[in-house]
Amino acid sequence: MTTKNAKDRIALALDNIESADALKGLIAETAEHVGVYKLGLEQFTRFGPKILDLVRETDRKIFLDLKFHDIPNTVEKAVRAACGHGVDYLTVHTQGGLEMMMAASAAASLSARRPKILGVTLLTSIDQSMLNGDLAVPLPTGKYVAHLAQKAVNAGIDGLVCSAADLEMIKPSIPHDFDVVTPGIRPAGADANDQKRVATPEWAIRNGATLLVIGRPITGAAKPGKAAEEIAKCVESAL
Repeated sequence: MTTKNAKDRIALALDNIESADALKGLIAETAEHVGVYKLGLEQFTRFGPKILDLVRETDRKIFLDLKFHDIPNTVEKAVRAACGHGVDYLTVHTQGGLEMMMAASAAASLSARRPKILGVTLLTSIDQSMLNGDLAVPLPTGKYVAHLAQKAVNAGIDGLVCSAADLEMIKPSIPHDFDVVTPGIRPAGADANDQKRVATPEWAIRNGATLLVIGRPITGAAKPGKAAEEIAKCVESAL
């Protein structure tokens, strides 16, 4: 059995699942080795807020990944509404700017149960060529992420979501107790799918990640519970 500490470093992304019963079964099968469940735009849009109850029933943490990005007033009100669902983590886009992130942090602080506000830096589907070409940002990805990380710290939010490839670059910009969440985690030999900047669980933990977001390597496995257990063992070995 894996340690509690290892389990709490894993956030299972509940994407690409089209029925509530299937979600419930997946959570039941993996809960022994997963401490956090992430519900994003797909499932929140498909099922509505009631889908969060499936995670509450397991006494695991809720990561509501809606990536708010709007004018400060709208984001402030959206964060207040999200806090009413009793979630533990909530995401905003750092590219929304300093004022928007400050509004999100202030709104969360008014909640009786304050979630951690995490700033999404650069999506793991965006590589250097896309950043410089499609998005017309004339910076290396690492430097751009470090810039966004510093803005997040200045805004008073609780942590970042960034590629494991950017961990070394952001270290000088963040406090030692900042939460650092890394998506795009793949065990050695796993398919990267549509993620362009990926890392193994061990590498990410050893380089400063505090929470790993893992989806298809577990949800797409023939035996999700066993896959979650193996990843938890990888995390435990790196702690």
